[in-house]
Amino acid sequence: MSGALLERDIPTWLAARPYLDVRSNDEHTLISYQLARALLKLRPEVDEATVLTAILFHDVGWKMVPVEKLADSVGPKPKYPELQRVHEVEGVAIARPHLQALAILGVDVETVLSIIDGHDTRKQAISPEDEIVKEADKLWRFTSHGVKTICGWFGTPPKETVAMLEDFVLPQMLTKDGRAMAEALVAQGQAMAWLDDMTTLEGQR
Repeated sequence: MSGALLERDIPTWLAARPYLDVRSNDEHTLISYQLARALLKLRPEVDEATVLTAILFHDVGWKMVPVEKLADSVGPKPKYPELQRVHEVEGVAIARPHLQALAILGVDVETVLSIIDGHDTRKQAISPEDEIVKEADKLWRFTSHGVKTICGWFGTPPKETVAMLEDFVLPQMLTKDGRAMAEALVAQGQAMAWLDDMTTLEGQR
């Protein structure tokens, strides 16, 4: 466990994990955590503990959304867009007592909650810490795990999913570093989709 998380963050992960068993949020959270750490290396002035605490709790509110509506609450044309805001509000309600009990040294609970409260629906960052949480959260979508998960949500093939991410999510990246990482992952996703096409064609010969 210590290889995936800083020792300081293990109790936070254990508190958040029971709420992350929907729509692959446990895996999404751990990958976003590592992406946030990568971004933090490029922004040493940003408070690491605040960012990583917020990342571990940012999506716990999806636990309170009906499972059958999850896939239809996100994407370019969501059927239930209001649920994006619901999961933020519920996330704050879930995280508050846990963060107060954890009393993480150097972490201001209200600052973390303000990041959770708006990490999807608020288009602009309210702090450098919020900015990195937003970037890491979106970057997950471009990873191989993110692409596979989103393909499952919408029933779309990898090529179509990567194209959607390039058109819809890439323009939402807030920083030069986040955009560069996203573009690199798009290139990887396009290559993998092309390889899948070639494999299919070769199998048809």
